[in-house]
Amino acid sequence: MFTGLIQGLGILYPLESDRFTLSIFDASTNPILSDLALGDSVAVDGVCLTVEEIVNDGFVATASPETLQRTTLTQKIQTATYVNIEPSLRVGSKLGGHFVTGHIDGIGCLQESISTDKAWEMTFAAPSSRLEQWHHYIGRYLIPKGSVAVNGISLTVADCDRQGTWFKAAVIPHTYHQTNLCHLKIGDWVNIEGDILGKYVAKLLGQPLQPQQETSEISLTFLTENGYL
Repeated sequence: MFTGLIQGLGILYPLESDRFTLSIFDASTNPILSDLALGDSVAVDGVCLTVEEIVNDGFVATASPETLQRTTLTQKIQTATYVNIEPSLRVGSKLGGHFVTGHIDGIGCLQESISTDKAWEMTFAAPSSRLEQWHHYIGRYLIPKGSVAVNGISLTVADCDRQGTWFKAAVIPHTYHQTNLCHLKIGDWVNIEGDILGKYVAKLLGQPLQPQQETSEISLTFLTENGYL
C-alpha cells in the first residue's frame, strides 16, 4: 500500500526482457536506499514492484507480462526516462495522499498542460485508439474533488466528463517539480490507477470492475448459421 506522495526519481535499465535495475541517483532519495530490504514493495511510476536484489544505487525487480502490458514500464526501460519512486506505507506513517495500491488500471496520456500563476492545470485522456474500453470502467471512479493516481502521484480531480474519457488536475509547484510530471510532453503515456474506495463501492453495488465482453444475441438464425440446427 502506498500514499501517492513521491519521494524520489530514478531510471530503469534493462537486464532481461522482464527484469531491470532501478537506479536511484538523487541525493534526496538516500533515506529510501538506506531503508531498503529484500522483498520490500516499491512503487515505480505507480507500479508496485518487489525488491529482488539490492545494488549500490538502487535495486533489481521483475515485472510480470500482465504488468508490462498494462503499464508504461516497457516504454520507460527503452527510453531511459525518469520514473517516480515511493516506498510502501509503514504502520504509523503519515497518510498525506490517498490509498494507492500500485495496481494500474490502464494507460492514459497527457492531453494538455497549462501553466498558471499558482499551479499547472494538466488534462489527461485515454485515447480510444490504444485503450478502447479504458474509460468504460475507470470513468466511474472519476469524480470532481475525488482522488486518482497518475504515475503513482496522488492527484485531486478538478474536473472530468461524465464518461471518464478525460480528467483535469491542478498540480502545485512542489508536486510538479519533484516528480516526473515536469518532464511530460503532450501525448506522453502515463499510468492511471483509480481510487480503491470507489472500486469497492462499485463491487458492493454489483457493478463489474472491468468492462465485459459483448456477447452476440442467441437466436434461431444464429444457431443455424453456426451449425447447431
